[in-house]
Amino acid sequence: MNNADETPARQAIREFLTSRRAKVGPREAGLPVYGANRRVSGLRREEVAMLAGISAEYYTRLERGNVRGVSEEVLDGIVRALHLDEAEREHLFDLVRVASAGAARPARRSPAAERVRPSVKRIVDAMATIPAFVRNRRLDILHANPLAEALYSELYRSPIRPVNSVRFAFLDPRAKQFYGD
Repeated sequence: MNNADETPARQAIREFLTSRRAKVGPREAGLPVYGANRRVSGLRREEVAMLAGISAEYYTRLERGNVRGVSEEVLDGIVRALHLDEAEREHLFDLVRVASAGAARPARRSPAAERVRPSVKRIVDAMATIPAFVRNRRLDILHANPLAEALYSELYRSPIRPVNSVRFAFLDPRAKQFYGD
């Protein structure tokens, strides 16, 4: 992850968990120490994850500040694994609350307006003796020839665009009269 893209809340969680992980050695956590050459002075991420009862990948995600949806039980497991006192526990929970509030889902972009190719419009318009239209997967009517517009005139009476046959069928009271069955 690029630190320039990191929010202050995510950065605070990362720094807090990293610093607390460095304070607890494997002996203090009740883990065996293999060899004298450890690259980290404290616990490794995998060791914290094991002690907390979660996967190493999940702990790594949490330590990077991605705390959306994390449960209180998982946080309590991390508190136990890192031997946090009550003040540190409250601080961790506060950091997670702030990060979770700021991590609300980004606003959804409205879908790009779908366009019908001019060649397809010409084909539909050329079908002068039958009603013809083009729909997308959401059942929006993107283009219709004059006969189709006349046949489905009730759908076109609504000012909402694009015309949608599902919206009409389920939300418009005129649909019961229009569709006899």
